[in-house]
Amino acid sequence: MGVLRVGVEAVALCGPGLPDWTSSQPVLSGAAAYCAAPIVLQAPAQLSAAERRRAVPSVKLALGVGAAAVAQSRLDPAQLPAVFASSGADGETIAAILAALATAHREVSPTRFHNSVHNAPSGYWGIAVQSREPVTSLSCHDASFAAGLLEAGVQAVAGERAILLVAYDLPYPEPLEQMRHIEAGFGVALVLRPMLSDGLSSHHGLAELRLSIGAGGVASCCVDHGLEKLRRGNPAARSLPLLVMLAGRSGGRVRLDLSHGGLDVEVEPC
Repeated sequence: MGVLRVGVEAVALCGPGLPDWTSSQPVLSGAAAYCAAPIVLQAPAQLSAAERRRAVPSVKLALGVGAAAVAQSRLDPAQLPAVFASSGADGETIAAILAALATAHREVSPTRFHNSVHNAPSGYWGIAVQSREPVTSLSCHDASFAAGLLEAGVQAVAGERAILLVAYDLPYPEPLEQMRHIEAGFGVALVLRPMLSDGLSSHHGLAELRLSIGAGGVASCCVDHGLEKLRRGNPAARSLPLLVMLAGRSGGRVRLDLSHGGLDVEVEPC
């Protein structure tokens, strides 16, 4: 594949004790102690009142971080293609449908059904920002963030345009939680641009990323035990070693899980 060069224009996140990018930077950079706290999800203001009522937790999480990243980049969300990455669909919705199918009437709510598909958050995003740009929705189990970052990097370079990456995962309710444990909800969004020969095409850039696929090796970890527990417990939170480097404006390399092998990411602050 060679090396893909992309610039990070903006970052947003939402996780336990990490409510947004601005307030999370001191924690990620090690300047402040990490303290887990429940995440708060709100229905995106961009949706109509009817759509907000139907929005499930995965939609709220994905659209929340996506909108925050785009606002930080100052780009028009309607003009941005996007990649949405998650290891699964909305767990609460899936559990409710399975419970309904186990009853005598087996009546599934149409709203529940359309929220159960994996690409529901990306569909809500298109509605919210009135975008007709292409959107990719992918899943790669615990490697979903790395797969999403690789896909977004390829699309940014091939299309020579900015792209939005959104990765998100939430815990499953019982009894699904017994089969698939996710520690806590976590969402992250990056706005990426292809690199030009003279550097970033916008002065808002935070860092340059050089992406390459490597064989074998061990994924990078977080020094902070609380952040490491979160990283291990949520597929979207596998992004934390990269976010730590971006928050600290430090250069170096991180390796992200990519199913068979890993995604090596060299970070150079701008």
